[in-house]
Amino acid sequence: MAEQQKNNPLHGLTLQTILETLENQLGFEKMGQQVKIKCFTSEPSIKSSLKFLRKTPWAREKVEQLYLSTINRQEPSQNNDSRDFVWPDITNKPE
Repeated sequence: MAEQQKNNPLHGLTLQTILETLENQLGFEKMGQQVKIKCFTSEPSIKSSLKFLRKTPWAREKVEQLYLSTINRQEPSQNNDSRDFVWPDITNKPE
């Protein structure tokens, strides 16, 4: 079974982790605009969203796709930060 999951970017992530990450990055208002489900637009909470998404596979799939697209948009900026770093020259240079 591990062989089947090795290339799955969601492997090891719980639905709660996905929702908390989206809520922190986007907020429920923007999540509701992206995925039109009532648990994001009417009195949203992690608890109500978990309850609905666990029962509704089509909605969970849309939320997972939103998570993947959100994370993929952020990765290039994180990689650019590490490329901008330049190690200081600490060699002793004669004057």
